Amino acid sequence: MIRIAEEVKDALREGRAVVALESTIVAHGMPYPENLATGQRLEQTVRDQGAVPATIAVIDGVLAVGISAAELVRIATEKTVEKVSRRDLPFVIASGALGATTVSATMIGAARAGIAVFATGGIGGVHREVNETLDISADLAELGRTNVCVVCAGIKSILDLPRTLEVLETLGVPVVGWGTNELPAFFTRTSGITLERRVENATMMARILDAKWKLGLEGGVVLAVPPPESAALLQADIDPVIEAALTNAHALGIHGKATTPFLLREIREATKGRSLSANIALTAQNAEVAARVAVAYADSLRARYH
Repeated sequence: MIRIAEEVKDALREGRAVVALESTIVAHGMPYPENLATGQRLEQTVRDQGAVPATIAVIDGVLAVGISAAELVRIATEKTVEKVSRRDLPFVIASGALGATTVSATMIGAARAGIAVFATGGIGGVHREVNETLDISADLAELGRTNVCVVCAGIKSILDLPRTLEVLETLGVPVVGWGTNELPAFFTRTSGITLERRVENATMMARILDAKWKLGLEGGVVLAVPPPESAALLQADIDPVIEAALTNAHALGIHGKATTPFLLREIREATKGRSLSANIALTAQNAEVAARVAVAYADSLRARYH
């Protein structure tokens, strides 16, 4: 049920750095052809930093950790790609379908393969209408149980950020700022929310991961990286756009796994593509930071065991 690409398998066997990449951002997070170009760019960015990329997806009923160039094209172009979270994995695998993994399912694939670092755009969390819908992303529960460092631009700004942080705290998941004491909010570098912990380099981040997991403290870590200044949107500009998109989603009765793709599409149209440019830039930067952390973490393990 799990297939690990030979390149990934060799790197892990030799103690070299590997970075997991999700496939939902390709299948459901961006339009074609930007989605395919972004998926290819993320893999190359990881390679440029000295690590091996492992894009994770369900390919014809097999959880693939590392997919081929042709399979990436399928994920980017086929119309029946399922969006796969933890709860969906058994069904998509059993039916032999093609699926794009969300943060939670990508973490599962990474952990099963032995990959410690994963780069994505932004994590899911508590939705703003949680009092009515009880809609809380499976990403949070996965972070509470699965030993993977998730490098992201913080929590998606369409969500309830303070409540999401409270849930992560309850689950014992550290949220660490990359060179910042303020939680980035996906499209924006600012949120008005202070983080208690920050790191300045990959070596220190690797030490934190090593200490956490050597102590037997199960669960992931969120490394929140502010989006590049050149591409980031201003909070005052994006907040009204998000509110309008949420209103439209509510009026149309959109909920569950369809919510995030709908909101991202609405926001992209309202910002005339600026949100898409920000998404592409921040995801590439996250891949670069993740690769640096993965290299430092692999170096620390080799130093210990050799």
